Amino acid sequence: MSEIDLNVVTKRFILGCWRLSEWSYSTSGLNKYIQQVIELGINSFDHADIYGDYSCEELFGNALRLTPSIRQTIKLTSKCGIKLQSSKFPQHTQHIYDTSFQHIIRAAERSLANLQTDYLDLLLIHRPDPLMDAAEIALAFNQLKKAGKVLNFGVSNFTPAQFELLQSYLDYPLQTNQIEASVLCHENFLNGNFDHLQMKRIIPQIWSPLAGGRIFTDSNEISIQRVQAALIKIARNYAVAPDLIALAWLLKLPSQPQIILGSGKLNRVIHAIQSININLSRDDWFELWVSFLGHDIA
Repeated sequence: MSEIDLNVVTKRFILGCWRLSEWSYSTSGLNKYIQQVIELGINSFDHADIYGDYSCEELFGNALRLTPSIRQTIKLTSKCGIKLQSSKFPQHTQHIYDTSFQHIIRAAERSLANLQTDYLDLLLIHRPDPLMDAAEIALAFNQLKKAGKVLNFGVSNFTPAQFELLQSYLDYPLQTNQIEASVLCHENFLNGNFDHLQMKRIIPQIWSPLAGGRIFTDSNEISIQRVQAALIKIARNYAVAPDLIALAWLLKLPSQPQIILGSGKLNRVIHAIQSININLSRDDWFELWVSFLGHDIA
C-alpha cells in the first residue's frame, strides 16, 4: 500500500454499514474487521435503523460489545424517518416516511439499544417527508440532545430548500446532508446541493460513490460506456485502477466531501483509500463530466 496520511483518511472516508448483514461475519469476525478499519484511519461508521431489515445495528452492537473501549475511538451515525414492512414490526403495514416526533424518538432509542451505546454522534433524517413538520422534528431533536442521547443532527437526500426549512427551526447547525453522487449521478450538482453546502461551510457525505458498481459492469447504456472508456483512459495516465479515478473525481470537489465506502472486505477498503493520493487535473475532471453528459459544456 502506498504511504497514506491517516489523518486525511479520517477526514475523507466513512465506513457504510448498509449491507453489513450480508458480509457473513461472526460477531468476533466483525469486531476484528471494525478494528482493522480503525487502524486504516476510518473512525466513522454509518448506519440506519432500517438497514438489513432492521438487523445491521444490532449486529454491529454485538460486535462492539466484545471490545467496549472501541466506542470511545469511533463516531456512530444513524438515520431514521422511514418505515419498512418487516416481520419484526407487523404494525408497519406499508413502506412510508415518518418524521413525526414519536417515531424519531422511538427510532433513535431503538438504535441506541441495538448499537449498545449511550449516545449517537450524529442522527440524520433519512429522506425528506412530504408530511414533514419541521417544528415537530426540531422538538424531537431538542429532546434527544438535551438528554445527551444524540450529540449532533443532520439530514440525508434533502434539497437545499428542505435543509433550510429544518435549519430555521433549530438553534444549532445541521452537520451534514448525506447525498448521492458519482460520475454517473450528477443530480446533486444540478440541484444546488453541493453549492449550498459549500456556502454553509458544511461537509457533504456521499453515498454510492461508485454508482452501486454500475460503473464497472457491462451495460447497454451509451452514457455508461462513455464514462467507462474515459475512466480507463485516465486511469492509465495516473497508473492506477479506474475505480480510484472515480473516487478521486469526488474528492476533488471544493466542498471536501466525505466518501462512504460500503464494503465488508478489508482489501477493498485498503484499495479505495489510495484515492486520496490522486490529484486529478481540471482537464481530467471535466473529461469525466462531459463523458456522462454526452455533449460539450456550454
